[in-house]
Amino acid sequence: MATTQKAASPKKNQGFQGIRAAIWVIVVCLIIAICIYNFLLGNPSNFAGNDPAGHPTNLLGTIYKGGVIVPIIQTLLLTVIALSIERWLALRTAFGKGSLAKFVLNIKAAVNKGDFATAQSICDKQRGSVANVVSASIRAYKEMEAATGLKKAQKVAKIQQAHEEATQLEMPTLQMNLPILATIVTLGTLTGLLGTVIGMIRSFQALAAGGGGDSLALSTGISEALINTAFGILTSWCSVVAYNTFTNKIDKLTYALDEVGYSIAQTYEANHTEEA
Repeated sequence: MATTQKAASPKKNQGFQGIRAAIWVIVVCLIIAICIYNFLLGNPSNFAGNDPAGHPTNLLGTIYKGGVIVPIIQTLLLTVIALSIERWLALRTAFGKGSLAKFVLNIKAAVNKGDFATAQSICDKQRGSVANVVSASIRAYKEMEAATGLKKAQKVAKIQQAHEEATQLEMPTLQMNLPILATIVTLGTLTGLLGTVIGMIRSFQALAAGGGGDSLALSTGISEALINTAFGILTSWCSVVAYNTFTNKIDKLTYALDEVGYSIAQTYEANHTEEA
């Protein structure tokens, strides 16, 4: 049992594996968003008479008039951008140095020939999550060759178990922070709608206080309120694209792991006879 557990512990990735405390990413994005809102969007030059309380003269001023919801949505958007970069770097490390498809083909060719020294050398050059898992499977293969007192089916099961355990050790690193992107998909739109509703309420309150049907004030208020909707939709759109892109990459990596693991287990079963 001890040898099997050892084989299931793959060599750790070398390089960037991701940011575990994503809360600090969100905090930094919030600070940046507040600074953008106050100093860029709220710059007096964006308003008539250099007065932020007046009418905006450009798009930046109009966005500023969206209210306190604007920096919240900006925080979500900046978080999506930051975590997208973080996931791209982490998955780049996980995939290894070379082409994943070429790596799988080379490993399968070496395994089919029974040349596990070459297979291990390929893993050492490739590195990354796939190489780590394959290395664990190769170690389990060698240990099962030296093991006695087990049936062939049990040894094949041990190899598969080592492969699965090594995969489970790698998967949390691959999927880290993706739930945050998935949450922002919905949160971005809902926050934008909240800002729009608040803006519309203020617009009609202003019209009611004026005691007349000021179409200019109404249209201005609506345009300001819809800024939040536009930002919310943009945030959700970016989050959906990022989440689906990284999920697809992880699916490809998982498929490659399953393919190689199956090949190693089947090679052992084909090359070894049942012990008496």
